[in-house]
Amino acid sequence: MTTNYKAVIFDMDGTILDTVEELTDALNHTRAQLGFPADLTPQKTMSFFSNGAKYAVSCALADAQGLPVSEVSEDLLEKALTFFKQYYGEHSGFRSRVYPGITELLQKLAGAGIKTAVVSNKPDPTVQKLCRVYFPDLFTFALGETARMRRKPWPDMVLYALEQMGLSADEAVYVGDSEVDIKTAAGAGLPCICVEWGFRTKEQLMDSGAETIVSNTDALTKEIFGHC
Repeated sequence: MTTNYKAVIFDMDGTILDTVEELTDALNHTRAQLGFPADLTPQKTMSFFSNGAKYAVSCALADAQGLPVSEVSEDLLEKALTFFKQYYGEHSGFRSRVYPGITELLQKLAGAGIKTAVVSNKPDPTVQKLCRVYFPDLFTFALGETARMRRKPWPDMVLYALEQMGLSADEAVYVGDSEVDIKTAAGAGLPCICVEWGFRTKEQLMDSGAETIVSNTDALTKEIFGHC
């Protein structure tokens, strides 16, 4: 199999790693600490994530209070974020699982000399931890949210990853599972392949402007290596 791509950049949550159970645990723990019902389901949690922890926690608080996200108290949000980050930092990786076929795809890409990166809106220490646990030595570069640059959908993180790999946007493809990923790829000037096994449905991806959607890792592999 051959491809013209020199790099593949992956989102993390919902794309290469199923983290919804532990994210649900972290949000429910956070709500419980603040006296709210700890009854979020994984399905609802998925709808909260893609735009970083602060937005997801805001959604969880808004849901608990029956308010729009914009009306969540900033003081309450800061308290909630402290609970969330502490709990998730201590428990991340305990209930995650790699989506079927992802490890094999990463190994195939490495064998073909294609660089790989993961770029996520999760905090950078958590991204590094999860890569060590689930993808040891499989990524050329990994980056999570830091104070140094704007998170997705701004293109900064993707462009920085390309710079670190010594490549330009026309040499890479982006793989993600949400509307944020679609906007990120477009802003960075990369084609985007969307996966339908993640945090958004195929219909939601289509509504967000997805042009290429794959249903399993065999199809993803063919899409990447079929680019000639």
